[in-house]
Amino acid sequence: MTEQTAQERPGIAAAIVVQDGAVLMVRRRVAEGQLSWQFPAGEIEGTETPEQAAVRETSEEVGVEVTALKVLGERVHPKTGRKMTYVACVVESGAPYVADDDELAEVAWVRHAQIPAYVPYGLFDAVQVYLDAALSR
Repeated sequence: MTEQTAQERPGIAAAIVVQDGAVLMVRRRVAEGQLSWQFPAGEIEGTETPEQAAVRETSEEVGVEVTALKVLGERVHPKTGRKMTYVACVVESGAPYVADDDELAEVAWVRHAQIPAYVPYGLFDAVQVYLDAALSR
C-alpha cells in the first residue's frame, strides 16, 4: 500500500463561525506544525459538499449547530499542503465546548484584535477580508 500524498487526500472544510463580534476558534490537542489554534474543520467525507462538511465538523467538534452561508474561498494550505475550503457559518443553536476531546484541547471566541495572537502567521486573504468586515460591525 502506498502512502497518500496531501493532494490525493480528501479536502478539508473549515467553518468560519461569527457571533457577537467574535470568531470561533479551536486549539488542537496536537499541533500540525505551527497550526495550534484554527477554525473548526475536518475532512470532506464521501459525497459531502464543503458546506455540509463544515456544518458537520462544527457539530462534532464543538457541539454547535450552524448553517453555512457561503464559501469564502479555497486554497492549498501553505503549511499542510491540504486543499482547504473556508465556509462562512452562522450559529443556529448551542454554546461551544470541547465535544471531541480526542482532537481538541480548548475552544475560544476570538475578537478581531486578538486574531494575530492566535494565528501569528496570518489568515487566508479571503477569510481575513470576511472577518475584517464581519467583526467590525
